[in-house]
Amino acid sequence: MKKTVLCPHCGKPYSRWRNPAPTTDVIIHEPGRGVVIIRRANEPRGFALPGGFIEEGEQAEAAAVREMREETGLDVELTGLLGVYSRPHRDPRQHTLSVVFTGRPRDPEALRAGDDAAAAAFYPPEALPSPLVFDHARILADFAEVLVGRRQVAPVEPPEGH
Repeated sequence: MKKTVLCPHCGKPYSRWRNPAPTTDVIIHEPGRGVVIIRRANEPRGFALPGGFIEEGEQAEAAAVREMREETGLDVELTGLLGVYSRPHRDPRQHTLSVVFTGRPRDPEALRAGDDAAAAAFYPPEALPSPLVFDHARILADFAEVLVGRRQVAPVEPPEGH
């Protein structure tokens, strides 16, 4: 949203933009173990998919891989694009737009909580912890549709340098 404000120094009008903050989440799936869910160390408290903010100048796919390493200790291979989730109140802190990928861990034994995660574990899709924060229950329901063949994921562009 464009807003015109006055410069406090010179008094001239200029435009300021207020856009959703870009984020990324990854559904890390390991057949036989389930999906990785973290327990958030920060507000809002609860359980969530691992993810975080895309930094300026960073490709969404690279941010996804970076965030997985920071929050779960896992080196993740992205396997698909599940979707983009952008409802204005999906995050109570601010309007965010999340690019949600699917992925698989290269070494599932490396799973550990890190960064903003107080805990990280695999959960079977039919036994997810609660409460799930943000719109992650909806995202995981969409992923369940992928697992039973009623929904597809889109191809992923590899992160630069890979």
